Amino acid sequence: MHAMDLLYARAQMGMSLAFHIIFAAAGIALPLLMVLSDLKARRTGDADYVTLSRKLAKGTAILFAVGAVSGTVLSFELGLLWPEFMGTYGEVIGLPFSLEGTAFFTEAVFLGIYLYGRDRIPSGLHLFSGVMVALSGAASAFFVTLVNVFMNHPSGFTPTPGGPVNVDPVAAMFSPGWQYQVVHTLLACYQSSAFAMAGIHALVLLRHPGATFHRKALSIALPMACITALLQPLAGHQSAEHIAREQPAKLAAAEGLFETQRGAPLTVGGLPDEESRTTRYGLEIPKGLSVLAFTDPNAEVKGLDQFPRDEWPPVLKVHLAFDLMVGAGGAMALLAVVTLFLRWRHKAWPEGRRVLWGWLLCGPLGVVAMEAGWLVTEWGRQPWIIRGVMRTADAVTPVPNLAVPFWTFTLVYLFLGAMVVFLLVRQVAGTLPGHDEPREVSHAH
Repeated sequence: MHAMDLLYARAQMGMSLAFHIIFAAAGIALPLLMVLSDLKARRTGDADYVTLSRKLAKGTAILFAVGAVSGTVLSFELGLLWPEFMGTYGEVIGLPFSLEGTAFFTEAVFLGIYLYGRDRIPSGLHLFSGVMVALSGAASAFFVTLVNVFMNHPSGFTPTPGGPVNVDPVAAMFSPGWQYQVVHTLLACYQSSAFAMAGIHALVLLRHPGATFHRKALSIALPMACITALLQPLAGHQSAEHIAREQPAKLAAAEGLFETQRGAPLTVGGLPDEESRTTRYGLEIPKGLSVLAFTDPNAEVKGLDQFPRDEWPPVLKVHLAFDLMVGAGGAMALLAVVTLFLRWRHKAWPEGRRVLWGWLLCGPLGVVAMEAGWLVTEWGRQPWIIRGVMRTADAVTPVPNLAVPFWTFTLVYLFLGAMVVFLLVRQVAGTLPGHDEPREVSHAH
């Protein structure tokens, strides 16, 4: 296999996943926001919340459709680009793939009922369909994340030169540490979508301070954004503790730790250099990494020196992605604390321009942190596609000229992304002052 073809295969898979994860996250979080809007409409009788739930339902449908297309492409890419992985270990990890497909179809069915059943079915059944959309979306993310957990910490089989034996699909599906990564992933989906929604409505309110619809929409997004922003660092810390125990090479790369140390420092920023085995320009917090990883200031943390050189992850990329994730998460948590303090102090969600600017600027950070965290997970596992069992280079297809599908799919994704932006902008524009849609409260509510 030519090295460039391996690079193109990895780049195509990475681009496809980076594109898909945005729409998958929205498909998980927007239905919950949609249901919360419906519940608010039921409680208050306010037509603005009915309009918001309609808008969120249409947005969910748009993003769900694009997510379905990109997810279908991914399923083909798994088989076509990585035939050795799927051919050898498909029987081991096929169960969560099958269950994810079931959750996907369930979500599609109930989304159809929710979209077209308004005013046609009893209001309780309509709300139930919305709840099922939200639960099915979360279930899809749950099962897909279990596959990634298996790739990072394989279990449920005995590896042999001829392939896996003693296969236990349930044990493989629930590989060690599954609970930490699942919680971290689901929170990232809700957080990124809520922050994006808050940022959009903050932008409108900065330009149109009297837009009451967007003020109410912000009041739906802010609670989810603040809660997830505060829970996510706790979930991330638990996940990091598990990685320190079970995937020490990944932690060492994320922290740029080349030498095994007792009382290892926590390095903030800096540029790891694999040749000199040092991390330059970083700010070191004495014994910080030992405390965070093992809750013991004198605990030993394994460095990259404990692993063969050809099993090191790409240290610079993992470290920079990790710092970006932590930095974005810290900024969002700080904004959440400020917002909740003002909410407690004034007994209402803050509407001042400074706070709105904060939410506008932090709006994209949820997606940034989610993408960076995914890169840490994937880059940190290299050079393995299944850690310690199968190398990425051994799983790739022998078919040459992979540059052609890479550039083809890149153009397809650019087109799909442009169409999504266009459609979502039209959805938001329909709620601007002077462009309001009719807001009669539906009989279903």
